[in-house]
Amino acid sequence: MSKTNPMSLRLGEATIERLGSRAKRVNLPPRTLAQRYVEEGLRMDEHPLVRFVDGPAGRRARLVGTGKDVWEVIATIRDNDNDLHEAAEYLQMPLGLLQAAVAYYGAYTSEVDELIADNELMAEEARAAWAAGQAALAR
Repeated sequence: MSKTNPMSLRLGEATIERLGSRAKRVNLPPRTLAQRYVEEGLRMDEHPLVRFVDGPAGRRARLVGTGKDVWEVIATIRDNDNDLHEAAEYLQMPLGLLQAAVAYYGAYTSEVDELIADNELMAEEARAAWAAGQAALAR
């Protein structure tokens, strides 16, 4: 767990109202949402082709304009023996976007690896459920 330090910040009334409204919609305390926005904003400044999205798997880093999460691109690169050109062709994406995913991965390796591992676990559970269903049908 990373250490946190208090920081005072002045925000305009309209910004505070918008933050409070958004925090209510996403069921987070305004302070937590503000912290998330600062962290994600810094990451987007460092990695301009990455944005953050919500979904069933939680909040994830996604490549701009692709609909692909960074973890999906990294998993595909691995599946193609780390050949970015092969993965770019398979994904039908410009090489520069894959390079952006790799740069983000280099900065946040454990976070991306955790998402890949979660996906692999869910896929294995789905395969096991399908196999159990097939076995039940065969009885």
